[in-house]
Amino acid sequence: MKTITLHVSGTHCASCKILIEDVLNEQMGIKNTNVDLKEKTVSFDTELTDSNDELARILSEKVKHNGYTFSLEKKAKVRRDNGVIWQALPIGLAFLALFFIVQKSGILNFGLGGTITPVTSFIIGLVASVSSCLAIVGGLVLSLSATVSQDKISDVKPMMLFHGGRLVSFAILGGVLGAIGSAIGINFTITAMLGIIASVVMILLGFNLVGVFERNIISLPSRVFSFFRKIEHKTIAPFLVGVGTFFLPCGFTQAMQVVALSSGSFFSGLTIMTAFALGTLPMLALLSFGPASFAQSKHAPLFFKSAGIVVIGLGIFALLAGLAGLGVINPLFNI
Repeated sequence: MKTITLHVSGTHCASCKILIEDVLNEQMGIKNTNVDLKEKTVSFDTELTDSNDELARILSEKVKHNGYTFSLEKKAKVRRDNGVIWQALPIGLAFLALFFIVQKSGILNFGLGGTITPVTSFIIGLVASVSSCLAIVGGLVLSLSATVSQDKISDVKPMMLFHGGRLVSFAILGGVLGAIGSAIGINFTITAMLGIIASVVMILLGFNLVGVFERNIISLPSRVFSFFRKIEHKTIAPFLVGVGTFFLPCGFTQAMQVVALSSGSFFSGLTIMTAFALGTLPMLALLSFGPASFAQSKHAPLFFKSAGIVVIGLGIFALLAGLAGLGVINPLFNI
């Protein structure tokens, strides 16, 4: 038995860690696989007699369709998608233009102080589901799915419990946040300030999607991830894990929680967080019941950068609205 450590490229979140560890542990003669996301390495114990170089080649074949490769030497990071931003820019701007047109109709509302309607919350949820939610909650979904598969039972009930727990917690706890905001008497100034905080978080997340930051700022801390993995095999654990996702450090979720707090009522907080959770549901459901490999597809960079531009635009719009609400600047676009 020997321990092998290889460099791995293509990883960026807890979902990647789960996928690689599960695939390698399924290979005959390999066990105790561990992916270090920070160091970009994978180590495992093996009885195979192949050379390290040959093992890297063989195992790369097992995961290359997911966008990962193994090597003996650390590969220099090559940015192949620099030109994608110029394709994403008009797409993102076109969506923002459409958003502003609909905003003027009153269907969506980023009013003074960054007020957000349930429809807007749903749209933000859709964007979050392919970025922060995919990176953070996606790892838990994949882990739960893998555990269910190993137990050779249907994955429908556990996954339904997980998503049910997520929707219930976002609805009830969102309402609680709104009620707390009402109880402590959040005035217009505080509401505007909370809106500014939420908008800054959105802008940072947008830059993260565009690729400004070298390291992913929306990955799940390993201790939190390990805790959820330990309890997920128990009977009602899928529901509890779903409930627990409300407290995970997802930037979009935290931004919407701030919005719910500033809404000032139980019902408003409930509808805002419920709409957001429903927006994240399609992608997470796809990840639960099917192979959602879009994040590693050739079109992913264009999509993520376009989404990033949209998020930055919405964040800036909300920021300007909040500043206008405080009287720091004059209102723009008659909002």
